[in-house]
Amino acid sequence: MSTPRRVILELGTGNDLHGGDYTKAALRAVQDALHHSSLSMLRSLGIDPAAMLVEVTIGVQRPERVEAERVRASLPHGQVTVRVVRGGLDVPDPGRDDPAVIASAALAVRLPL
Repeated sequence: MSTPRRVILELGTGNDLHGGDYTKAALRAVQDALHHSSLSMLRSLGIDPAAMLVEVTIGVQRPERVEAERVRASLPHGQVTVRVVRGGLDVPDPGRDDPAVIASAALAVRLPL
């Protein structure tokens, strides 16, 4: 079997404007990235979507507050791994302890070609 090569890199952003839910922002970022891509290449080449290696990187200010398993479960195809790193943006609300959370997502798809 050949070494898997990256064939797709898709980016997305998501937010949770009230409640400070980092997982919700991360899920929205992943969905944003998914809605920018299509698997037509896989169909054209006759590749089973289950063969995809999907590497998800999420950037948020509080990585420990993202439920990585929920993010992984939200991907419809492939063998998914999730890594959560410090990134994204928290926008404080001066009158409350209720930041707007902004997450970034990068989805890389590798195929053995």
